[in-house]
Parts: sequence; structure tokens; C-alpha cells
Amino acid sequence: MTLQYLDFDYSEDDEGTGTWDAMASVTPQHLPALLTELERVLAWAHQAFAGRRGPIDEGHDWDYDLQALHEGALPDQWHYDEAAHRLVQQPGDTGQTRHTVTLSLSGTPAFGTALRERFGID
Repeated sequence: MTLQYLDFDYSEDDEGTGTWDAMASVTPQHLPALLTELERVLAWAHQAFAGRRGPIDEGHDWDYDLQALHEGALPDQWHYDEAAHRLVQQPGDTGQTRHTVTLSLSGTPAFGTALRERFGID
């Protein structure tokens, strides 16, 4: 299965632990597809390496970190109207909201090999 939204960058530490970092930023209409992709990756990892998730330095095979941010409207603009002697508030433009998600996976060489094979990651 190839991934459409998650494009992973790879790094490796001195002990051979690999880390795959991906970030995706989508508009609301693409959010369901991104969520499906994230669920597929995490469901696969939990099933393929069941019971082996946790800190790598404590002997586990893999772990992950998932962060999300929902960016919304621009802030309101306030200014003082000298002629009217009052504050004027203009609501910020709602614009297009975005959902930005980062997923970091870390794992042993065996986890990395299986991850690459399953999702066609370089």
C-alpha cells in the first residue's frame, strides 16, 4: 500500500534505531482520507508488532508520537476610532482551516524493514 498524505523522512541513531517522521497538512475535505491513512499505519504497527510497543531503549521494538494542530480563523483586528471615540472590532477572516498532523515512528531494524515493505517507504 502506498501512502498519499504521509511522506516519511528517515534518520538513524548510533545504535541502529530508525526514526520515520512525517507531517501532513490538509483542508477539512481531505481530513477523512488522512485519518484513514494514519489509522492504517498505526493499526498495522500494533498488529504486526503486537505487545512490542514502548521505549526502544527499554528493549521494545517500536514506538510512536502523534501530534495534531487545527488551524482556524485569523485573529480579530481591533483599533481605536478617534472620530467615534470607541474601539472597533473587526472579526478575523475565517479563511480555510487546516489540520496539520505529525507522526514519528521509531523502531528496530526489523520494524523498519517490515514498515518499508508494507508501505513502500524508501
